Amino acid sequence: MNASQQKQRNPTVDGVLRQATIDVLQERGFSGLTLERVAEIAGRARSTLWRQGLTRGVLIGALVGELAEDFRQTMYPILTSAGSGLDRLTLGLEALCDLLDRHLPLMLATDEAFHQDTAPGVPPDYFHPFIQFLREGAYDGSLPEADDVVRAADIAFNMTAWPYVHLRGRHEWPAEEAKRSVVAVVLGGITGPAKLD
Repeated sequence: MNASQQKQRNPTVDGVLRQATIDVLQERGFSGLTLERVAEIAGRARSTLWRQGLTRGVLIGALVGELAEDFRQTMYPILTSAGSGLDRLTLGLEALCDLLDRHLPLMLATDEAFHQDTAPGVPPDYFHPFIQFLREGAYDGSLPEADDVVRAADIAFNMTAWPYVHLRGRHEWPAEEAKRSVVAVVLGGITGPAKLD
């Protein structure tokens, strides 16, 4: 296999294309993302991208795959750490905020990134760590038992993610202040009234 064939098999989504893809997602959402529009925003010919092996799927896969891999690497140390369910839930929510910050342009462009398959035929599973933390907290007594732990994890995830993204991206709050405040409110909703500074 020559270098050109290898490049086409493993096309590279560089920084310009990544940003152009995010710009199109902000403009049109996932359903309106086209290679033509990404090429136009990136200032490149669609035929050039096509010859390089780039497709709509490759562009989405690069962004979503990066997000999913970052999430796995971020949550694994917390999933394998010691501590109560409450301790690990707190660490997980704080780590989620840090992850969101690393992917803030994508998060500001679309709220659908966490709903995309993380690889071909692999559905997203971002709630799993939070389900585990909530179950462990109920078992060890550090958290109240949830009537529906999957729904509680869904609420904890989303009530952390989108207020954090909004405060950081639209109100320009400092990262640590946004993280501290949002996590306090979410934990307060789970354990009791939150205290904000």
